[in-house]
Amino acid sequence: MKRYFINNGELDVHITEWGNKNKPVIFCLHGLGSTSLSFIEIAEHLKDEYRLISIDAPGHGKTLPLETAEDYEMPRLVMWLNELFDQLEIHQFYFLSHSWGSFVSLFYLAKYPERVKGSILIDGGYQSKRHQEQTMEEEVAYYHKDFEENVDTWTEFLEIVNGDFRKLSPYTEIYAEDLVLKKDSKYYWHARGVTAGNIIKAMHKHDIEDIFESLPSTILLLRATLPERMDEYRNKTAKIFKEKTNGLVKLIPDTTHMLHWDNPQVVVEEIRKSWSI
Repeated sequence: MKRYFINNGELDVHITEWGNKNKPVIFCLHGLGSTSLSFIEIAEHLKDEYRLISIDAPGHGKTLPLETAEDYEMPRLVMWLNELFDQLEIHQFYFLSHSWGSFVSLFYLAKYPERVKGSILIDGGYQSKRHQEQTMEEEVAYYHKDFEENVDTWTEFLEIVNGDFRKLSPYTEIYAEDLVLKKDSKYYWHARGVTAGNIIKAMHKHDIEDIFESLPSTILLLRATLPERMDEYRNKTAKIFKEKTNGLVKLIPDTTHMLHWDNPQVVVEEIRKSWSI
């Protein structure tokens, strides 16, 4: 694993990379509040077969935020990402994404289908905002508050990262260290509330459901099943996703939204099966 920065004229983008440059590229894009190390366990399994490139998205990890709220809107973010691919000299690649990263990946796929050899979504990209009960204002307020909260000890922060449902992993603490911001003897989430709010606003403004019918049918969605209280919403939006994209939806038992932490092996197996080389 190597970590480095690349300046794209706007930001110093922090990148984590595994594997050999001669191998096919898997580009990994994390969800809201995560970093490039979100994919560490999957990458460690696949680094001899693929070249995996994962970034700290703007406002996450060691990459500074974009200047304005409008910069996080999907059309601008897709252009920003495409320019980054050009700079990295990634001409064709497989797209592996989680949560908010999957929304971005689908907007990218709709605009630049010729560059994407295959897409796997990890519990993301199907949850249209227009079918949820929260208003945009309520959701922005929730995430802003959540991202600005802090705890007193590293143990408390680690418990938050690990969550109620996820199994412990040898990589959990490594990943947690990438997520934390320590200030005034308090432990904060590294991404700030302003970034989270801008991303939520962008997802409402450009709803994912509007582009479903323009997407290829080769997309694979790995869908979480826990907590069960979210079944009604997930079932509804996943059904719409499947009907409008003709993509494949697989429910992965005993997994939360952090499916790639709960069961990284199933993601690895799906990659090997879908993108065999």
